[in-house]
Amino acid sequence: LSQEDLAKSPDRAIQTNVEILQEYAQHAWTGKSRKMIFRFLVSPVELRGENGHVTCMKMVKNTLSRTDAGTLRPNATEEYEELPVGLVFRSIGYRGVPLPEVPFHERWGVIPNQLGRVTDPQTNAPVMGLYTAGWIKRGPSGVIGTNKPDAVETVDSMLADMNAGGLFTPSKPGVEEAQALVASRQPRYVTYPDWLKLDQMELERGQAAGRPRLKFTDVEEMLQALGK
Repeated sequence: LSQEDLAKSPDRAIQTNVEILQEYAQHAWTGKSRKMIFRFLVSPVELRGENGHVTCMKMVKNTLSRTDAGTLRPNATEEYEELPVGLVFRSIGYRGVPLPEVPFHERWGVIPNQLGRVTDPQTNAPVMGLYTAGWIKRGPSGVIGTNKPDAVETVDSMLADMNAGGLFTPSKPGVEEAQALVASRQPRYVTYPDWLKLDQMELERGQAAGRPRLKFTDVEEMLQALGK
């Protein structure tokens, strides 16, 4: 990750994270029994154990390469190492799952794409009318703010394709027709005004519980609260 990469990134959090890590790197070891070590450019590929307890983690070393979208992506090498371990925590908590008839990269757990345009894994050519954004586009990385430039990139691609005539032309392109199509396929869809209602309800629920907000975490409960 170079200074040029940091300068080009629309996500300011990346610059902040690098600065924090650089500051930590300057700290001298205090001699205490506990210490934290950050490892970069390695990925766990196998856990080994004895008698039901983990004892070793096999890791593959990675290199960085630039994607067509200009972002950096790790690539596994043929070089491995083993690390003795006694406890393992999984902190990602997310992996994309495929959708019917939508291209999917099994190894990376993402929808293959170029600047948000979904691509055919065989030809690498864009699939007309298919776009992606968020973690299913780039993998579980970044923070909430990272999704904004990510979405802007995809929308820019959609607008460019529309202006170039590269999108499907529906027989009834009006807003009302689009809403009717969505309602026919998913009658209990959530609109932006619905989201505003949810926002207010969550704030009120949180206030009653002495918290800033109490979120709806169950889809059915959320829809019932909206009267859907």
